Amino acid sequence: MNGLPFLPGNTFRDPTKQNYHITQTLGFKNGHRVPKHPEFGPGADRLNFNQLSETELALLENYKPSLIYGRAKPEAPDNFVPATVAFDKKVLRFFGYFKQTVYESPNEFFRVRPVTILYYLEDDSMQIFEDPVENSGIPQGKLIRRHKFPKNDQGQTFSWKDLNLGENLSIYGHTFRICDCDDFTTKWLESEGVIVNPPESIPKDPYIESRKKASELKTYKTKSDFDKLRQFIEMDRKVLRFYAVWDDRANPFGELRPFVIHYYLVDDTLEVREVHKPNDGHDPFPVLIKRQKIPKNRYNVKSTFASIYLELSDDEIKQYLRPHDLGMGQVVNIFGRNFTIYDMDNFTKAFYYQNMGVTDFAPLRDENVFGKPSQAYARMEIAPYNGYGSLEDSLQNCLYLVPEPPKKDYIKLLENQHKVLRYEALMETSKLEDKGRKFIISYRLSDDSIGIYEPPMRNSGVIGGKFLEFSRVARPGSTLDSPKFYGPQDFYIGAVINIFKHKFRIVGADLFVLKFAEEHADQFPPQTLESLRAHLGDITGRVDAKDRGTINIKRRPGDFDRIYNEIRNKLKASRITNSEDLRQMFLKYDADRTGYISKENIKDLFRKVSLPLDDDIIDAMMQEAGSNENGSINLYNFVKFFE
Repeated sequence: MNGLPFLPGNTFRDPTKQNYHITQTLGFKNGHRVPKHPEFGPGADRLNFNQLSETELALLENYKPSLIYGRAKPEAPDNFVPATVAFDKKVLRFFGYFKQTVYESPNEFFRVRPVTILYYLEDDSMQIFEDPVENSGIPQGKLIRRHKFPKNDQGQTFSWKDLNLGENLSIYGHTFRICDCDDFTTKWLESEGVIVNPPESIPKDPYIESRKKASELKTYKTKSDFDKLRQFIEMDRKVLRFYAVWDDRANPFGELRPFVIHYYLVDDTLEVREVHKPNDGHDPFPVLIKRQKIPKNRYNVKSTFASIYLELSDDEIKQYLRPHDLGMGQVVNIFGRNFTIYDMDNFTKAFYYQNMGVTDFAPLRDENVFGKPSQAYARMEIAPYNGYGSLEDSLQNCLYLVPEPPKKDYIKLLENQHKVLRYEALMETSKLEDKGRKFIISYRLSDDSIGIYEPPMRNSGVIGGKFLEFSRVARPGSTLDSPKFYGPQDFYIGAVINIFKHKFRIVGADLFVLKFAEEHADQFPPQTLESLRAHLGDITGRVDAKDRGTINIKRRPGDFDRIYNEIRNKLKASRITNSEDLRQMFLKYDADRTGYISKENIKDLFRKVSLPLDDDIIDAMMQEAGSNENGSINLYNFVKFFE
């Protein structure tokens, strides 16, 4: 019960105990107060230990054995041992280094000089030695002589308490780094209560290490039988060709694209070339990946490699694609793209058969790779013609993003250069004001274009000039998908031509049209030739029988005087510019030197300068100049033509 805590519920009352009086400890004896120790506790329990009185305690406090037993003999003191004897030949040895900066040297910037620090316990002196290095070029050995090293400007010196591993010592302007110590030093410091820090390694001098590498015996490896020179000689111009596809259909707008992989055996490089088809929608770049060594995994490099501004080299990548990594049906990952090889050329098959023993060269024809052969693709629809510009120019906007001019037939352009068929036409219309309007329709053979010109007519109320720019005109009823344009065979006398909702009836033609039609009779229907011959008649004896003859139009009153005055003005202009050639011109026609030229010579002269050849105009001018009874004029009268 004594082990229970004194808490409610843990105490029990003894029913046999009735008296709980406290024992009296004060009393009187012979009239004096005397304290006494109680022998019984509360409840009349006897106390089992003895207690000393205050008198006894005071007696024990002042108890001195020497007064009773006499003074004790002191022990003999230890013999005095001086420090020179106690710590004789006891030295603490530390190993460290210091760095020395090297100026004006391209081979080194600093040197690491290892040292040994000795601490003599007998007199607290220190000494520093530098380990000698062969061919260092520096005087080595005792670096600082033995003495007490000053610690600061107050006269204090270094003691063994200031030395520990991993600390720096500044001695005479040099900083020494303590890296390690021997076993005796470690045990002695620990016996004195010093916690020794973990040791450090002394860095190596880079210049000394480079000298050691240069002085080492160089080892050489025997080259293999297949060296680079032999590879260049034997494998030059030998290329392995693989046919592959890149399946990008898993991505949006992706497709299955064919490629050709070339592996150059001369230097183990590889290139990937695109296979283009007409209208495949891709830019016409021939090479997808240029010729280079392709790593198997270009991302298998160290995390410390600065890939942002450095390129991969042989130090980072050790494995590149080789011929054994390529083969029929294999999937090759080249810079993140998976190329499936489905075929190869005959030289590549022979190379794999001779060097690798491959015999199965069946081309890969898997629907999962190439897709279904009956796969239909949407075709581009051409927008309907809107009426602006020519049909060919509008079509270029649908075929190309940047429109290009339509291609021309340059051979036809060169053969028919400056060849124009001219026709006279009248407008067929129900409007009274447009009836009787005359037009000159020109058909250009070089590009099959048609131009319309309206000669000005006085008091007609219509401004003459260009009516239609040269352009190709489609026949009525032709579709936009396959338009049929007007040709020379469609123009004959009496034909009605519908040009942009305007109808023109052919009423005349140039003599050159008949000549061209007769020379190319296989291109003209017979009715066209007959109509032209019936209108123009036989060309023999015609004064306008030339390639570019004029069209004879019925004159009106007053036209004769106007034409006569225009001819005189043109002849005067010719005299001003070519006055000195008049005599030579007359002598050219007067071949017999009779001094006269005839009317036929005057017609030939008018024909060369593109003047009208009407007989009445020529007769009127010869009569004004003066002619003889034979209708000939002399040189003097000839000069009057130009006055």
